[in-house]
Amino acid sequence: MRLDVVLRVATKFMLAPLLLFALYVQFHGDYGPGGGFQAGVIAAAAIILYGLINGLGPAQKIVPVGLLEVLIPGGVLIYVAVGVAGMLLGDNFLDYNHLAHDSIHGQEWGVFLVEVGVFLTVFSTMIAIYYAFAGRRRS
Repeated sequence: MRLDVVLRVATKFMLAPLLLFALYVQFHGDYGPGGGFQAGVIAAAAIILYGLINGLGPAQKIVPVGLLEVLIPGGVLIYVAVGVAGMLLGDNFLDYNHLAHDSIHGQEWGVFLVEVGVFLTVFSTMIAIYYAFAGRRRS
């Protein structure tokens, strides 16, 4: 890759605000538009942008492949665990009413935990797809 100082410096300055915006979207998802899917896409786009400018190796130093292999099933596991917890407490799948001392707090915790699971899965899956395509070589 050609050494383009302006893009590299701009990317380094944009990385932290993009990740911070992803966290804002993640935590704002309980009260308005946004949530785990959108936040995961924004966070993954930040890492992919960094990888496009600096190369695959530096991006894999930030998010290693081994971490992705844990995060993808971990996010799904969080989602399923929240759903099954509702069933074990006598409700339907993904019914959060009994996850806390009252139904309102149970709903808040349930939605938050499900959104965390979605965030982890979307974020790690998008980066894994990018790594798979960026790591291909011509044969």
